[in-house]
Amino acid sequence: MAFFDLDPLLETMLDSAPGISDLNLSVGRPPQVEVDGQLHSVSYAGIEKLLPYHTEIIAMRLLATKRDLADKLVRTGSVDLSYSLARRTRFRVNVFSQRGSYSIVLRVIPNKVPTVEELGIPPQLNEIASELNGIVLVTGPTGSGKSTTLAAIINKINREKPIHVITIEDPIEYLHPHNLATINQREVGSDTQTFALALRAALRQAPKVILVGEMRDVETISIALEASETGHLVLSTLHTIDAAKTIDRIVGVFPKNEERQIRTRFAQAFKWVVSQRLVPKMGGGRIAVCEVLRASSRTREYVQEGEREGKSLLDAMSDGRLEGMQTFDSELERLINANVIDREVGLSYATNRTNLQLRLDTMGEPTAQMPSLKAQAKAAAARKPSAPASELDGLIER
Repeated sequence: MAFFDLDPLLETMLDSAPGISDLNLSVGRPPQVEVDGQLHSVSYAGIEKLLPYHTEIIAMRLLATKRDLADKLVRTGSVDLSYSLARRTRFRVNVFSQRGSYSIVLRVIPNKVPTVEELGIPPQLNEIASELNGIVLVTGPTGSGKSTTLAAIINKINREKPIHVITIEDPIEYLHPHNLATINQREVGSDTQTFALALRAALRQAPKVILVGEMRDVETISIALEASETGHLVLSTLHTIDAAKTIDRIVGVFPKNEERQIRTRFAQAFKWVVSQRLVPKMGGGRIAVCEVLRASSRTREYVQEGEREGKSLLDAMSDGRLEGMQTFDSELERLINANVIDREVGLSYATNRTNLQLRLDTMGEPTAQMPSLKAQAKAAAARKPSAPASELDGLIER
């Protein structure tokens, strides 16, 4: 194989299975693709297992026109970039060193920008496109679909509003053609040095909407707050597992003596916090399960004052269904009851496994056990004539 000819290898890997999310090239393993969260090996002529020189040549091929990123890889040990496979698809790529060799993971980016409906995420998220200012955060672990959800929201804005949108990404994933909106997309590394620099510059570029690929540091979060307070809608992501942890992360990056001020500012600025988890479905595939926190007088109070006994964001989301809010566990319960996901799988992804299990049991098994309890009561009455079965039946009914 001519290893400088990378594209045939990527083509073969993409053709090996439907629904591929990632390509994995690691020393000591054959080329692998990830489908529904599971890795599968791909046969390719001349490669039984990837050797260190294989992955090094592939890495250099990916970085051939990006000398600054090649220098960064040597200096820091990892680098993010994008790569296009002509007439096929684009990838978000991470190259990193491990035990003296390089590994590469390529995330497949669909060519078509999805809609909220196509993603199967809560339809109320379409309302984010109507917000005029404030902060919207989409959170979750790596690979949970945060960037895809934000792309769907930008897509809706693009189709419906004649406004200026700036995205700052590392790297650029979905390409948004100009539609009704004018969209400028900047990539960290090639168009700007850092998120913070690009975000500060964006305040002078007259956008109505700013997408920040990730809030990584206190400077970026501070500028995002400032932007939201000066009439911009700021969309971004965080690697947090739920809404409550997201608030803790935002507050926690600032010095302790600024906590009160940051809580007040964020309480006034935030509009939505959407947390995602991709959960395996029965029969194959995965479904995005979302927790949705929305700004209301109650949730703003809890963010500003901090959660305490009887006043938690989880309670507010549970009580806020009419306002478009929902919790992970309520959605998992619905999907389990609808036979979309397996009970044990759903419980393993729950925020509070014990409470969800109790709710599922209350809906199912205890009801089926009631006749046996009555039978036991009648049997007890038969053994004790002084306690008529009818009286015990009455106690059970009550």
